[in-house]
Amino acid sequence: QVQLVESGGGLVQPGGSLRLSCAASGSIFVIYAMGWYRQAPGKQRELVARITSGGTTDYDDSVKGRFTISRDNSKNTVYLRMDSLKPEDTAVYYCNVVLRTSWGSSRTDYWGQGTQVTVSS
Repeated sequence: QVQLVESGGGLVQPGGSLRLSCAASGSIFVIYAMGWYRQAPGKQRELVARITSGGTTDYDDSVKGRFTISRDNSKNTVYLRMDSLKPEDTAVYYCNVVLRTSWGSSRTDYWGQGTQVTVSS
């Protein structure tokens, strides 16, 4: 069993900042990529940012220069620092972790429960 617990969402004014956290726990052998996706009402879930086990990052063009993804491997935790937030950033944000639960297992995607981010004045 693997659990992903997200925190840090909320309501913020345009131009404000938030920091999301996602901690993975349970039966974890090795973690590969960690990332954040978001889904706005009526839209498909989209990748926001991801980070590999080696620290390589990738961002959607809409958040480059405003969002920063990082990870703490000692805590199995991934963070998303969001600055200069815009109303169009409003969505449910989901944590995604790719990991193996044992030596012989295959890589599997796990998802957090989602945390609401609302940017509004």
